[in-house]
Amino acid sequence: MRLKLEENSVYQSEILQYLCKMQISSSLLENAVNEFARLPGIGKKTALRLVLHLIRQSPEDVQRLSDAVNRMKKEISFCTVCHNISDGPICNICANASRRKETICVVENIRDVIAIESTQQYSGLYHVLGGIISPLDGIGPDQLTIETLVNRVKTGDVREVIFALSPNIQGDTTIYYIQKKLQPHQLTITTIARGISFGGELEYADELTLGRSLQNRMPVEKYVSH
Repeated sequence: MRLKLEENSVYQSEILQYLCKMQISSSLLENAVNEFARLPGIGKKTALRLVLHLIRQSPEDVQRLSDAVNRMKKEISFCTVCHNISDGPICNICANASRRKETICVVENIRDVIAIESTQQYSGLYHVLGGIISPLDGIGPDQLTIETLVNRVKTGDVREVIFALSPNIQGDTTIYYIQKKLQPHQLTITTIARGISFGGELEYADELTLGRSLQNRMPVEKYVSH
């Protein structure tokens, strides 16, 4: 049985390699493969594998996938408080009464919120910047949600702001800029510990390392001085 499965796997692999090298005879198949290949991290071989899988599925299964994607695109929104992805005006995290309202964790994007939530080590709120300051990429402070963060701090309910940005030059620049904007307010400003290697991406850190980085966060003034 195992031998047959291995032979079948080898056979499917050979078919994929052959189809990737040849001109696809069906324009419908080729168009579908090209659209899948536009997704990040999806090459032509993977795109072809996905399309061939969908061809084998029932029309109901394919329609369910199509409906889910279309509904997501049409109905999904962003939280008016933290800019996290949401099904309504306020995301589930901001609306959760059990979350610590006095703590805000500042992240670059929504993927980072998901990564930190997976650690189950943080119970405060978030603020999604929508990027980091990067002059070379044409991204300045005005293109991020920094002013929204400052306005949240101005309410006086926030006691600590935690920076959980990817540890690289752009992340450090963003931390330094926002720290200066928040200095007039009476609050603690910290950043996650260096369990995350410099130059790495936050979303790719394992949950244990990320969780410990949150628990062992350090004051931003000490962090920036280094």
